[in-house]
Amino acid sequence: MIEKTIGFVGAGIMAEALVRDMLRTGMVRSRDVYASDPSQERRSVFEQQVHAHVLTDNAELMRRVEIVVLSVKPQVLPAVVEEIAPCVTPNHLFISIAPGITLQWMSKHLGTERIVRVMPNTPILVGAGAAAFCCGKDVEKTEVAFVERAMAVDGICVQVREELMDAVTGLSGSGPAFVYMVIEAMSDAGVKMGLGREVAVRLAAQTVLGAAKMVLQTGKHPGQLRDMVTTPGGTTIEGIHALEKAGLRGAIMDAVEAAALKSRLLGQNVG
Repeated sequence: MIEKTIGFVGAGIMAEALVRDMLRTGMVRSRDVYASDPSQERRSVFEQQVHAHVLTDNAELMRRVEIVVLSVKPQVLPAVVEEIAPCVTPNHLFISIAPGITLQWMSKHLGTERIVRVMPNTPILVGAGAAAFCCGKDVEKTEVAFVERAMAVDGICVQVREELMDAVTGLSGSGPAFVYMVIEAMSDAGVKMGLGREVAVRLAAQTVLGAAKMVLQTGKHPGQLRDMVTTPGGTTIEGIHALEKAGLRGAIMDAVEAAALKSRLLGQNVG
């Protein structure tokens, strides 16, 4: 447990999921958790679901907490930072989950280098997130350990150089959407070949889950695991040939690159 108060500027679904995990694992106490949000609905949900203190005033939140999680969209972040900057003290630690916004930009506008930039993804909602983070120079080792634990509950969290954060955004941040499209396409194919929709979706989703577990638990290269399924002259190689002709790998690489470049552009467009 970290003996500090923590506040979330933005009480959205991602903030709620993070608080749930931190409470479940005993990392924080509900009495030490605060959140601010302009939406009355989100404040009510947050208060009911995680029993945290909810506020309408970001400046008031700053006065009550030591750790500040900036859980707002990058387009909103400049206005939020402008509002809270006069309230920053040397004791505040900032954790930002806004994609594309650099440590340098936040340090310039907040007047501190006690900042951690994090890129989580939505599977954190079901305890299977993949996150990466980088730190400002004044973040203490105990605080780095707290961030890593908070973001890795039942998932993974890795520390990377900041110049790689846009790549992380394109890969694991946007990646779940790409995988959902693969699951949808696989289940459509199952329906086309005669399976019922519910059965097709369950089989497709479990197949993706199982394949991912094989990669993580065996430590083998995905190509090795693919070869384990691919018998000479069999059904799988026919399917692989069809995917290669359709350009699956190139399309996925293009998707990750496009998302990463968009993340970089978001950061560049922030004033």
